[in-house]
Amino acid sequence: MKRRGAQILWEALTREGVDTVFGYPGGAILPAYDAMLDYDIHHVLVRHEQGAAHMADGYARASGKVGVAIATSGPGATNLVTGIATAMLDSSPIVCITGQVPEAMIGKDAFQEVDVTGITQPITKHNYLVTRAEDIDRTVREAFYIARSGRPGPVLIDITKNAQQAEIDYQPDEAPIRLPGYRTDLAAVAEEYEHAIELIDRAERPVILAGQGVIHSVAGAEVLEFVEKSEMPVAMTLLGLGGFPASHPLNLGMMGMHGESWVNQAIQEADLLLSFGMRFDDRVTGKLAAYAPRARKIHIDIDPAEISKNVAVDVGLVGDLKQVLRQLIAAMAGRKRPGWLDYIDGLKGHAAVRDIQRLPDTGHLWAAHVIHDLWRLTGRDTIVVTDVGQHQMWEAQYYKHDAPRTLITSGGLGTMGFALPAAIGARFARPEAEIWVIAGDGGFQMTAAELSTCAQEGIKLNIAIINNGYLGMVRQWQEFFYQRRYAATPILSPDYLKLAQAHGLDGMVVSSRAEVPRAVEMARSSAATMVVDFRVEQEDSVYPMVPAGAELHEMIRRPEESALPSPVRQSKDRPDTPVRAPTSAIAETGRDEL
Repeated sequence: MKRRGAQILWEALTREGVDTVFGYPGGAILPAYDAMLDYDIHHVLVRHEQGAAHMADGYARASGKVGVAIATSGPGATNLVTGIATAMLDSSPIVCITGQVPEAMIGKDAFQEVDVTGITQPITKHNYLVTRAEDIDRTVREAFYIARSGRPGPVLIDITKNAQQAEIDYQPDEAPIRLPGYRTDLAAVAEEYEHAIELIDRAERPVILAGQGVIHSVAGAEVLEFVEKSEMPVAMTLLGLGGFPASHPLNLGMMGMHGESWVNQAIQEADLLLSFGMRFDDRVTGKLAAYAPRARKIHIDIDPAEISKNVAVDVGLVGDLKQVLRQLIAAMAGRKRPGWLDYIDGLKGHAAVRDIQRLPDTGHLWAAHVIHDLWRLTGRDTIVVTDVGQHQMWEAQYYKHDAPRTLITSGGLGTMGFALPAAIGARFARPEAEIWVIAGDGGFQMTAAELSTCAQEGIKLNIAIINNGYLGMVRQWQEFFYQRRYAATPILSPDYLKLAQAHGLDGMVVSSRAEVPRAVEMARSSAATMVVDFRVEQEDSVYPMVPAGAELHEMIRRPEESALPSPVRQSKDRPDTPVRAPTSAIAETGRDEL
Protein backbone atom coordinates (compact mmCIF):
# COMPACT_ATOMS: atom_id res chain seq x y z
CA MET A 1 0.00 0.00 0.00
CA LYS A 2 1.13 3.53 -0.74
CA ARG A 3 1.92 5.74 2.26
CA ARG A 4 3.71 9.02 2.74
CA GLY A 5 6.43 9.14 5.36
CA ALA A 6 4.27 11.33 7.59
CA GLN A 7 1.51 8.69 7.53
CA ILE A 8 4.00 5.93 8.32
CA LEU A 9 5.10 7.89 11.39
CA TRP A 10 1.59 7.94 12.89
CA GLU A 11 0.89 4.32 11.96
CA ALA A 12 4.11 3.27 13.70
CA LEU A 13 3.22 5.30 16.79
CA THR A 14 -0.26 3.79 16.86
CA ARG A 15 1.20 0.28 16.81
CA GLU A 16 3.37 1.22 19.78
CA GLY A 17 0.19 1.98 21.72
CA VAL A 18 0.55 5.77 21.63
CA ASP A 19 -2.74 7.60 22.20
CA THR A 20 -1.46 11.03 23.32
CA VAL A 21 1.40 13.25 22.11
CA PHE A 22 2.51 16.66 23.35
CA GLY A 23 3.83 19.16 20.85
CA TYR A 24 3.97 22.39 18.89
CA PRO A 25 3.80 22.60 15.07
CA GLY A 26 6.15 24.35 12.68
CA GLY A 27 7.30 24.29 9.08
CA ALA A 28 9.70 21.34 9.13
CA ILE A 29 7.23 19.05 10.92
CA LEU A 30 4.11 20.32 9.13
CA PRO A 31 3.68 17.23 6.90
CA ALA A 32 3.45 15.09 10.04
CA TYR A 33 0.88 17.43 11.59
CA ASP A 34 -1.20 17.35 8.43
CA ALA A 35 -1.21 13.53 8.43
CA MET A 36 -2.02 13.41 12.17
CA LEU A 37 -5.62 14.44 11.55
CA ASP A 38 -6.33 11.03 10.02
CA TYR A 39 -5.23 9.06 13.11
CA ASP A 40 -6.83 8.43 16.48
CA ILE A 41 -4.11 10.11 18.51
CA HIS A 42 -4.83 13.05 20.79
CA HIS A 43 -2.45 16.00 20.38
CA VAL A 44 -1.92 18.37 23.31
CA LEU A 45 -0.85 21.82 22.13
CA VAL A 46 1.78 23.14 24.53
CA ARG A 47 2.80 26.79 24.98
CA HIS A 48 6.54 26.04 24.83
CA GLU A 49 8.35 22.97 23.56
CA GLN A 50 10.12 22.53 26.90
CA GLY A 51 6.65 21.92 28.27
CA ALA A 52 6.12 19.19 25.67
CA ALA A 53 9.19 17.27 26.83
CA HIS A 54 8.19 17.63 30.50
CA MET A 55 4.63 16.51 29.70
CA ALA A 56 5.94 13.42 27.93
CA ASP A 57 8.17 12.81 30.96
CA GLY A 58 5.30 13.22 33.44
CA TYR A 59 3.16 10.91 31.32
CA ALA A 60 5.93 8.28 31.39
CA ARG A 61 6.52 8.52 35.13
CA ALA A 62 2.84 8.35 36.00
CA SER A 63 2.06 5.45 33.67
CA GLY A 64 5.27 3.46 33.19
CA LYS A 65 4.76 3.80 29.42
CA VAL A 66 6.75 5.79 26.87
CA GLY A 67 5.82 9.47 26.57
CA VAL A 68 6.00 11.26 23.22
CA ALA A 69 6.88 14.89 22.42
CA ILE A 70 6.94 16.46 18.98
CA ALA A 71 8.45 19.72 17.69
CA THR A 72 9.70 21.43 14.58
CA SER A 73 13.32 22.11 13.61
CA GLY A 74 15.61 24.83 14.92
CA PRO A 75 14.23 26.57 18.02
CA GLY A 76 11.46 24.03 18.34
CA ALA A 77 14.01 21.25 18.64
CA THR A 78 16.40 23.15 20.89
CA ASN A 79 13.56 24.10 23.24
CA LEU A 80 13.18 20.37 23.97
CA VAL A 81 16.74 20.07 25.26
CA THR A 82 16.11 20.84 28.95
CA GLY A 83 13.25 18.35 29.08
CA ILE A 84 15.33 15.67 27.34
CA ALA A 85 18.19 16.17 29.80
CA THR A 86 15.73 15.97 32.69
CA ALA A 87 14.46 12.62 31.40
CA MET A 88 18.00 11.33 30.82
CA LEU A 89 19.24 12.02 34.33
CA ASP A 90 16.10 10.50 35.88
CA SER A 91 15.91 7.48 33.53
CA SER A 92 12.51 8.42 32.13
CA PRO A 93 11.39 6.73 28.87
CA ILE A 94 10.37 9.34 26.33
CA VAL A 95 10.62 9.61 22.54
CA CYS A 96 11.03 13.08 21.06
CA ILE A 97 10.26 13.55 17.37
CA THR A 98 11.55 16.62 15.57
CA GLY A 99 11.21 17.90 12.03
CA GLN A 100 14.35 18.74 10.08
CA VAL A 101 14.98 20.76 6.93
CA PRO A 102 15.02 18.76 3.67
CA GLU A 103 18.05 16.52 3.27
CA ALA A 104 19.37 18.62 0.36
CA MET A 105 19.47 21.68 2.66
CA ILE A 106 21.34 20.05 5.57
CA GLY A 107 24.69 21.74 6.19
CA LYS A 108 23.72 24.91 4.29
CA ASP A 109 22.52 26.95 7.29
CA ALA A 110 18.98 26.78 6.00
CA PHE A 111 16.18 28.59 7.82
CA GLN A 112 15.64 26.92 11.22
CA GLU A 113 18.32 24.31 10.56
CA VAL A 114 20.19 23.03 13.61
CA ASP A 115 22.07 19.80 14.25
CA VAL A 116 19.75 18.54 16.96
CA THR A 117 21.19 15.01 16.91
CA GLY A 118 24.62 16.48 17.64
CA ILE A 119 23.21 18.71 20.38
CA THR A 120 21.32 15.89 22.10
CA GLN A 121 23.83 13.08 21.72
CA PRO A 122 25.12 13.46 25.32
CA ILE A 123 21.60 13.59 26.81
CA THR A 124 19.85 10.72 25.02
CA LYS A 125 20.19 6.96 25.15
CA HIS A 126 20.29 7.13 21.37
CA ASN A 127 19.18 9.43 18.58
CA TYR A 128 18.46 9.19 14.86
CA LEU A 129 18.54 11.38 11.77
CA VAL A 130 16.03 9.92 9.29
CA THR A 131 16.32 11.08 5.67
CA ARG A 132 14.22 8.40 3.90
CA ALA A 133 10.58 7.45 4.31
CA GLU A 134 11.63 3.79 4.10
CA ASP A 135 13.43 4.10 7.46
CA ILE A 136 10.69 5.74 9.54
CA ASP A 137 8.82 2.61 10.63
CA ARG A 138 11.94 0.72 11.73
CA THR A 139 13.35 3.78 13.49
CA VAL A 140 10.18 4.35 15.53
CA ARG A 141 10.13 0.69 16.61
CA GLU A 142 13.78 0.79 17.62
CA ALA A 143 13.36 4.09 19.45
CA PHE A 144 10.53 2.76 21.62
CA TYR A 145 12.45 -0.44 22.31
CA ILE A 146 15.53 1.48 23.41
CA ALA A 147 13.54 3.99 25.48
CA ARG A 148 11.70 1.36 27.53
CA SER A 149 14.25 -1.48 27.77
CA GLY A 150 17.12 -1.88 30.22
CA ARG A 151 17.66 1.37 32.06
CA PRO A 152 14.93 3.59 30.56
CA GLY A 153 15.73 6.92 28.96
CA PRO A 154 15.01 9.42 26.19
CA VAL A 155 15.45 8.78 22.46
CA LEU A 156 15.24 11.45 19.75
CA ILE A 157 14.15 10.96 16.13
CA ASP A 158 14.93 13.83 13.74
CA ILE A 159 13.04 13.39 10.44
CA THR A 160 13.77 15.50 7.38
CA LYS A 161 10.87 17.19 5.63
CA ASN A 162 11.48 15.30 2.40
CA ALA A 163 11.27 11.97 4.27
CA GLN A 164 7.89 13.00 5.65
CA GLN A 165 6.63 14.00 2.20
CA ALA A 166 7.92 11.07 0.15
CA GLU A 167 5.43 8.35 -0.84
CA ILE A 168 6.51 4.71 -0.84
CA ASP A 169 5.09 1.19 -0.92
CA TYR A 170 4.69 0.41 2.76
CA GLN A 171 4.27 -2.79 4.69
CA PRO A 172 4.67 -2.73 8.51
CA ASP A 173 7.75 -4.57 9.71
CA GLU A 174 6.87 -7.16 12.38
CA ALA A 175 10.34 -8.73 12.69
CA PRO A 176 11.92 -8.76 16.18
CA ILE A 177 14.12 -5.79 17.00
CA ARG A 178 17.81 -6.60 16.64
CA LEU A 179 20.36 -4.00 17.70
CA PRO A 180 23.96 -5.25 17.53
CA GLY A 181 25.90 -4.08 20.56
CA TYR A 182 22.82 -3.17 22.61
CA ARG A 183 22.38 -5.70 25.40
CA THR A 184 19.69 -5.71 28.07
CA ASP A 185 20.23 -9.30 29.23
CA LEU A 186 23.32 -8.81 31.38
CA ALA A 187 23.27 -10.87 34.56
CA ALA A 188 25.47 -11.50 37.57
CA VAL A 189 27.32 -14.79 37.86
CA ALA A 190 26.78 -17.42 40.57
CA GLU A 191 29.93 -16.48 42.49
CA GLU A 192 28.69 -12.90 42.86
CA TYR A 193 25.38 -14.10 44.29
CA GLU A 194 27.20 -16.37 46.73
CA HIS A 195 29.37 -13.50 47.92
CA ALA A 196 26.33 -11.26 48.35
CA ILE A 197 24.47 -13.91 50.38
CA GLU A 198 27.50 -14.34 52.63
CA LEU A 199 27.62 -10.59 53.34
CA ILE A 200 23.85 -10.40 53.91
CA ASP A 201 23.70 -13.33 56.31
CA ARG A 202 26.51 -12.14 58.55
CA ALA A 203 25.66 -8.41 58.62
CA GLU A 204 24.74 -7.00 62.04
CA ARG A 205 24.05 -3.38 61.07
CA PRO A 206 22.69 -3.41 57.49
CA VAL A 207 20.79 -0.63 55.70
CA ILE A 208 18.97 -0.95 52.38
CA LEU A 209 19.19 2.06 50.08
CA ALA A 210 16.08 1.98 47.87
CA GLY A 211 16.05 4.05 44.69
CA GLN A 212 13.90 4.63 41.64
CA GLY A 213 14.92 1.23 40.28
CA VAL A 214 12.38 -0.28 42.69
CA ILE A 215 9.64 1.58 40.78
CA HIS A 216 10.98 0.95 37.28
CA SER A 217 11.36 -2.76 38.01
CA VAL A 218 7.92 -2.98 39.67
CA ALA A 219 9.78 -4.71 42.47
CA GLY A 220 7.82 -3.40 45.45
CA ALA A 221 6.55 -6.84 46.48
CA GLU A 222 10.04 -8.34 46.29
CA VAL A 223 11.54 -5.49 48.31
CA LEU A 224 8.86 -5.96 50.96
CA GLU A 225 9.53 -9.70 51.15
CA PHE A 226 13.28 -9.17 51.32
CA VAL A 227 12.93 -6.54 54.05
CA GLU A 228 10.62 -8.59 56.24
CA LYS A 229 12.66 -11.77 55.86
CA SER A 230 15.93 -10.01 56.71
CA GLU A 231 14.55 -7.34 59.10
CA MET A 232 16.69 -4.71 57.44
CA PRO A 233 15.74 -1.03 57.67
CA VAL A 234 15.21 0.90 54.43
CA ALA A 235 16.46 4.37 53.53
CA MET A 236 14.93 6.06 50.49
CA THR A 237 16.31 8.26 47.73
CA LEU A 238 14.22 11.20 46.56
CA LEU A 239 13.18 9.43 43.36
CA GLY A 240 12.61 6.18 45.23
CA LEU A 241 9.91 7.63 47.49
CA GLY A 242 6.75 5.56 47.13
CA GLY A 243 8.64 2.46 46.01
CA PHE A 244 8.53 1.14 49.59
CA PRO A 245 5.61 2.27 51.79
CA ALA A 246 6.41 5.24 54.03
CA SER A 247 4.07 3.78 56.66
CA HIS A 248 6.07 0.54 56.98
CA PRO A 249 7.87 0.38 60.36
CA LEU A 250 11.18 -0.50 58.66
CA ASN A 251 11.06 2.55 56.37
CA LEU A 252 13.49 5.03 57.92
CA GLY A 253 12.74 7.89 55.53
CA MET A 254 14.80 9.83 53.03
CA MET A 255 18.60 9.87 53.06
CA GLY A 256 21.06 12.47 51.86
CA MET A 257 21.52 16.23 51.86
CA HIS A 258 18.04 16.95 53.26
CA GLY A 259 17.30 13.47 54.58
CA GLU A 260 16.42 12.42 58.10
CA SER A 261 19.27 12.86 60.59
CA TRP A 262 18.93 9.32 61.94
CA VAL A 263 18.97 7.88 58.42
CA ASN A 264 22.27 9.52 57.57
CA GLN A 265 23.73 8.51 60.92
CA ALA A 266 22.62 4.90 60.47
CA ILE A 267 24.23 4.78 57.02
CA GLN A 268 27.49 6.09 58.45
CA GLU A 269 27.47 3.42 61.18
CA ALA A 270 26.25 0.51 59.03
CA ASP A 271 28.38 -2.57 58.39
CA LEU A 272 26.53 -3.39 55.14
CA LEU A 273 24.79 -1.21 52.54
CA LEU A 274 22.53 -2.81 49.94
CA SER A 275 21.80 -0.47 47.04
CA PHE A 276 18.55 -1.31 45.25
CA GLY A 277 18.42 0.58 41.95
CA MET A 278 20.10 3.82 42.99
CA ARG A 279 23.30 5.42 41.74
CA PHE A 280 25.08 6.93 44.78
CA ASP A 281 24.86 10.50 43.51
CA ASP A 282 26.57 13.30 45.44
CA ARG A 283 23.35 14.51 47.11
CA VAL A 284 23.05 11.06 48.70
CA THR A 285 26.64 10.37 49.75
CA GLY A 286 28.10 13.66 50.91
CA LYS A 287 31.89 13.53 51.04
CA LEU A 288 32.77 10.32 49.22
CA ALA A 289 35.99 9.65 51.11
CA ALA A 290 34.06 9.50 54.38
CA TYR A 291 30.90 7.75 53.15
CA ALA A 292 29.84 4.70 55.21
CA PRO A 293 33.47 3.94 56.07
CA ARG A 294 32.81 0.68 57.94
CA ALA A 295 30.26 -0.76 55.52
CA ARG A 296 30.67 -3.48 52.94
CA LYS A 297 28.58 -2.61 49.91
CA ILE A 298 26.32 -4.56 47.52
CA HIS A 299 25.03 -2.69 44.48
CA ILE A 300 22.12 -4.04 42.40
CA ASP A 301 21.53 -2.12 39.18
CA ILE A 302 20.36 -2.80 35.65
CA ASP A 303 23.06 -0.50 34.27
CA PRO A 304 26.57 -2.01 34.58
CA ALA A 305 28.08 1.46 34.12
CA GLU A 306 26.77 2.45 37.57
CA ILE A 307 28.60 -0.31 39.45
CA SER A 308 31.51 1.28 41.38
CA LYS A 309 31.18 4.48 39.33
CA ASN A 310 30.81 6.74 42.36
CA VAL A 311 31.24 4.37 45.32
CA ALA A 312 33.47 1.32 45.15
CA VAL A 313 31.41 -1.77 46.04
CA ASP A 314 32.26 -5.27 47.20
CA VAL A 315 29.63 -6.97 45.06
CA GLY A 316 27.91 -5.68 41.94
CA LEU A 317 24.81 -7.59 40.83
CA VAL A 318 23.82 -6.47 37.34
CA GLY A 319 20.26 -7.20 36.29
CA ASP A 320 16.61 -6.38 36.72
CA LEU A 321 16.03 -5.69 40.41
CA LYS A 322 12.91 -7.86 40.62
CA GLN A 323 14.76 -10.90 39.26
CA VAL A 324 17.87 -10.34 41.35
CA LEU A 325 15.86 -10.00 44.57
CA ARG A 326 13.97 -13.20 43.86
CA GLN A 327 17.25 -15.08 43.70
CA LEU A 328 18.56 -13.46 46.88
CA ILE A 329 15.33 -14.09 48.81
CA ALA A 330 15.41 -17.78 47.90
CA ALA A 331 19.03 -18.17 49.04
CA MET A 332 19.42 -15.99 52.12
CA ALA A 333 18.74 -17.02 55.70
CA GLY A 334 15.96 -15.13 57.46
CA ARG A 335 17.00 -13.44 60.69
CA LYS A 336 16.11 -10.73 63.18
CA ARG A 337 18.21 -7.73 64.08
CA PRO A 338 16.47 -6.20 67.12
CA GLY A 339 19.62 -4.63 68.55
CA TRP A 340 20.32 -2.63 65.40
CA LEU A 341 16.72 -1.48 65.06
CA ASP A 342 16.61 -0.43 68.71
CA TYR A 343 19.81 1.53 68.21
CA ILE A 344 18.33 3.40 65.23
CA ASP A 345 15.23 4.17 67.29
CA GLY A 346 17.59 5.65 69.86
CA LEU A 347 19.22 7.77 67.18
CA LYS A 348 15.83 9.20 66.35
CA GLY A 349 15.16 10.29 69.91
CA HIS A 350 13.35 13.60 70.01
CA ALA A 351 14.39 14.20 66.39
CA ALA A 352 11.58 11.83 65.41
CA VAL A 353 9.23 14.60 66.53
CA ARG A 354 9.50 16.38 63.25
CA ASP A 355 10.11 20.08 62.75
CA ILE A 356 6.43 20.42 61.89
CA GLN A 357 5.63 20.19 65.62
CA ARG A 358 8.31 22.71 66.51
CA LEU A 359 7.07 25.37 64.12
CA PRO A 360 4.62 27.47 66.13
CA ASP A 361 1.06 27.79 64.86
CA THR A 362 0.71 31.49 65.59
CA GLY A 363 -1.43 32.43 62.64
CA HIS A 364 1.54 32.64 60.33
CA LEU A 365 1.94 30.05 57.60
CA TRP A 366 4.94 27.74 57.35
CA ALA A 367 5.52 25.71 54.22
CA ALA A 368 5.92 22.55 56.29
CA HIS A 369 2.42 23.14 57.71
CA VAL A 370 0.96 23.42 54.21
CA ILE A 371 2.51 20.19 52.94
CA HIS A 372 1.82 18.23 56.13
CA ASP A 373 -1.83 19.30 56.04
CA LEU A 374 -2.04 18.52 52.33
CA TRP A 375 -0.83 14.98 53.09
CA ARG A 376 -3.39 14.59 55.88
CA LEU A 377 -6.25 15.78 53.69
CA THR A 378 -5.57 13.78 50.51
CA GLY A 379 -5.68 10.07 49.71
CA ARG A 380 -3.01 7.39 49.47
CA ASP A 381 -3.09 7.31 45.67
CA THR A 382 -2.86 11.07 45.17
CA ILE A 383 -0.13 12.00 42.69
CA VAL A 384 2.09 14.90 43.73
CA VAL A 385 4.23 16.58 41.09
CA THR A 386 6.83 18.97 42.45
CA ASP A 387 9.08 21.59 41.03
CA VAL A 388 12.63 22.01 42.36
CA GLY A 389 13.75 23.86 45.46
CA GLN A 390 12.82 24.14 49.12
CA HIS A 391 9.22 23.09 48.53
CA GLN A 392 10.49 19.90 46.83
CA MET A 393 12.47 18.91 49.93
CA TRP A 394 9.63 19.83 52.29
CA GLU A 395 7.34 17.65 50.20
CA ALA A 396 9.80 14.75 50.45
CA GLN A 397 9.95 15.21 54.22
CA TYR A 398 6.32 15.87 55.11
CA TYR A 399 4.22 14.12 52.46
CA LYS A 400 4.33 10.37 53.10
CA HIS A 401 4.13 8.29 49.93
CA ASP A 402 2.89 4.71 50.33
CA ALA A 403 2.38 3.88 46.65
CA PRO A 404 4.73 3.92 43.65
CA ARG A 405 4.42 6.59 40.96
CA THR A 406 2.74 9.01 43.38
CA LEU A 407 5.71 11.39 43.53
CA ILE A 408 6.90 12.88 40.24
CA THR A 409 9.86 15.23 40.55
CA SER A 410 13.07 16.26 38.81
CA GLY A 411 15.98 14.74 40.71
CA GLY A 412 19.20 14.54 38.75
CA LEU A 413 18.93 17.74 36.70
CA GLY A 414 16.92 19.70 39.26
CA THR A 415 14.78 21.41 36.62
CA MET A 416 12.81 24.43 37.77
CA GLY A 417 9.60 24.74 35.78
CA PHE A 418 9.15 20.96 35.64
CA ALA A 419 6.06 20.59 37.82
CA LEU A 420 3.16 22.14 35.91
CA PRO A 421 3.86 20.58 32.49
CA ALA A 422 4.82 17.24 34.04
CA ALA A 423 1.51 17.24 35.92
CA ILE A 424 -0.35 17.86 32.66
CA GLY A 425 1.36 14.79 31.23
CA ALA A 426 0.47 12.81 34.35
CA ARG A 427 -3.17 13.84 33.96
CA PHE A 428 -3.35 12.25 30.49
CA ALA A 429 -1.64 9.11 31.82
CA ARG A 430 -3.90 8.87 34.89
CA PRO A 431 -7.21 10.58 34.07
CA GLU A 432 -8.86 9.21 37.21
CA ALA A 433 -6.21 10.31 39.72
CA GLU A 434 -6.19 13.27 42.08
CA ILE A 435 -3.13 15.32 41.10
CA TRP A 436 -1.46 18.13 43.04
CA VAL A 437 1.28 20.38 41.74
CA ILE A 438 3.56 21.74 44.46
CA ALA A 439 5.76 24.51 43.08
CA GLY A 440 7.74 27.48 44.29
CA ASP A 441 6.99 30.99 43.13
CA GLY A 442 10.22 31.02 41.12
CA GLY A 443 9.91 27.73 39.26
CA PHE A 444 6.19 28.14 38.65
CA GLN A 445 6.76 31.35 36.72
CA MET A 446 9.12 29.57 34.32
CA THR A 447 6.33 27.49 32.75
CA ALA A 448 3.18 29.25 34.00
CA ALA A 449 2.07 29.72 30.39
CA GLU A 450 1.03 26.06 30.43
CA LEU A 451 -2.01 27.18 32.44
CA SER A 452 -3.42 27.97 29.01
CA THR A 453 -2.85 24.33 28.07
CA CYS A 454 -4.87 23.28 31.11
CA ALA A 455 -7.66 25.64 30.04
CA GLN A 456 -7.66 24.60 26.38
CA GLU A 457 -7.65 20.90 27.26
CA GLY A 458 -10.24 21.34 30.00
CA ILE A 459 -8.22 19.30 32.49
CA LYS A 460 -8.30 19.37 36.27
CA LEU A 461 -5.17 19.97 38.37
CA ASN A 462 -4.73 21.31 41.89
CA ILE A 463 -1.78 23.73 42.02
CA ALA A 464 -0.19 24.73 45.32
CA ILE A 465 2.30 27.59 44.96
CA ILE A 466 4.60 27.83 47.99
CA ASN A 467 5.10 31.58 47.72
CA ASN A 468 7.85 32.99 49.91
CA GLY A 469 9.00 35.87 47.71
CA TYR A 470 12.42 34.35 47.14
CA LEU A 471 14.22 31.80 45.02
CA GLY A 472 14.07 29.88 48.26
CA MET A 473 16.77 27.24 48.06
CA VAL A 474 19.30 29.65 46.58
CA ARG A 475 18.40 32.15 49.31
CA GLN A 476 18.97 29.43 51.92
CA TRP A 477 22.48 28.80 50.60
CA GLN A 478 23.10 32.56 50.64
CA GLU A 479 21.93 32.66 54.27
CA PHE A 480 24.11 29.75 55.37
CA PHE A 481 27.24 30.28 53.27
CA TYR A 482 27.20 33.86 51.88
CA GLN A 483 26.46 35.95 55.00
CA ARG A 484 22.84 36.63 53.98
CA ARG A 485 23.92 38.55 50.89
CA TYR A 486 20.72 37.94 48.93
CA ALA A 487 21.95 38.58 45.41
CA ALA A 488 19.19 38.18 42.79
CA THR A 489 17.02 35.92 44.95
CA PRO A 490 14.12 38.19 45.99
CA ILE A 491 11.48 37.63 43.30
CA LEU A 492 8.27 39.46 42.51
CA SER A 493 5.23 37.34 41.69
CA PRO A 494 2.13 38.26 39.72
CA ASP A 495 -1.24 38.14 41.43
CA TYR A 496 -1.78 34.40 41.04
CA LEU A 497 -5.51 34.71 41.64
CA LYS A 498 -5.82 37.13 38.72
CA LEU A 499 -3.43 35.03 36.64
CA ALA A 500 -5.64 31.98 37.12
CA GLN A 501 -8.75 33.97 36.30
CA ALA A 502 -7.09 35.40 33.18
CA HIS A 503 -6.78 31.81 31.94
CA GLY A 504 -10.40 31.09 32.82
CA LEU A 505 -9.36 29.04 35.85
CA ASP A 506 -10.06 29.23 39.57
CA GLY A 507 -7.66 30.64 42.16
CA MET A 508 -7.36 31.60 45.81
CA VAL A 509 -4.90 33.04 48.31
CA VAL A 510 -4.08 31.50 51.70
CA SER A 511 -2.05 33.23 54.41
CA SER A 512 -2.71 31.31 57.67
CA ARG A 513 -2.73 27.67 58.67
CA ALA A 514 -6.35 27.81 59.81
CA GLU A 515 -7.32 28.50 56.20
CA VAL A 516 -5.46 25.52 54.71
CA PRO A 517 -8.09 22.75 55.17
CA ARG A 518 -10.87 24.82 53.60
CA ALA A 519 -8.60 25.83 50.73
CA VAL A 520 -7.70 22.21 50.03
CA GLU A 521 -11.38 21.27 50.13
CA MET A 522 -12.27 24.06 47.71
CA ALA A 523 -9.48 23.02 45.32
CA ARG A 524 -10.49 19.37 45.37
CA SER A 525 -14.17 20.14 44.81
CA SER A 526 -13.61 22.54 41.92
CA ALA A 527 -14.17 21.06 38.46
CA ALA A 528 -11.53 23.33 36.95
CA THR A 529 -7.81 23.62 37.51
CA MET A 530 -7.29 25.53 40.76
CA VAL A 531 -4.29 27.73 41.63
CA VAL A 532 -3.75 28.20 45.37
CA ASP A 533 -1.25 30.87 46.39
CA PHE A 534 0.10 29.88 49.83
CA ARG A 535 1.79 32.96 51.32
CA VAL A 536 4.35 31.30 53.59
CA GLU A 537 7.14 32.58 55.84
CA GLN A 538 9.81 34.16 53.71
CA GLU A 539 13.06 33.17 55.42
CA ASP A 540 12.39 29.61 56.53
CA SER A 541 14.95 26.94 55.62
CA VAL A 542 14.98 23.20 54.96
CA TYR A 543 16.50 21.20 57.81
CA PRO A 544 18.57 19.15 58.23
CA MET A 545 21.10 20.02 55.56
CA VAL A 546 24.43 18.41 54.73
CA PRO A 547 26.63 21.18 53.28
CA ALA A 548 28.25 20.44 49.94
CA GLY A 549 31.51 18.58 50.52
CA ALA A 550 30.71 17.71 54.13
CA GLU A 551 30.46 14.22 55.57
CA LEU A 552 26.99 12.70 55.55
CA HIS A 553 26.53 12.96 59.32
CA GLU A 554 27.70 16.59 59.49
CA MET A 555 24.25 18.13 59.26
CA ILE A 556 23.05 21.66 59.90
CA ARG A 557 20.06 21.29 62.25
CA ARG A 558 17.12 23.60 62.80
CA PRO A 559 17.86 26.09 65.59
CA GLU A 560 16.17 25.60 68.94
CA GLU A 561 12.72 27.13 69.16
CA SER A 562 14.08 30.21 70.91
CA ALA A 563 16.33 30.80 67.91
CA LEU A 564 13.72 30.24 65.22
CA PRO A 565 13.57 33.02 62.63
CA SER A 566 11.07 35.71 63.30
CA PRO A 567 7.99 35.18 61.14
CA VAL A 568 8.37 37.25 57.98
CA ARG A 569 5.68 37.07 55.36
CA GLN A 570 5.03 40.63 54.28
CA SER A 571 6.95 42.92 51.96
CA LYS A 572 6.12 45.82 49.72
CA ASP A 573 5.57 43.28 46.94
CA ARG A 574 3.56 40.85 49.07
CA PRO A 575 0.69 42.59 50.87
CA ASP A 576 -0.93 40.70 53.71
CA THR A 577 -3.83 39.27 51.68
CA PRO A 578 -6.51 37.11 53.32
CA VAL A 579 -7.71 33.94 51.68
CA ARG A 580 -10.04 34.60 48.77
CA ALA A 581 -12.22 31.84 47.41
CA PRO A 582 -12.82 31.62 43.67
CA THR A 583 -16.03 33.38 42.76
CA SER A 584 -16.96 30.66 40.30
CA ALA A 585 -16.59 27.96 42.95
CA ILE A 586 -18.69 29.95 45.43
CA ALA A 587 -21.41 30.35 42.85
CA GLU A 588 -21.40 26.66 42.04
CA THR A 589 -21.23 25.29 45.58
CA GLY A 590 -23.15 27.91 47.54
CA ARG A 591 -20.45 27.85 50.25
CA ASP A 592 -19.67 30.87 52.32
CA GLU A 593 -16.58 32.87 51.44
CA LEU A 594 -13.47 31.66 53.23
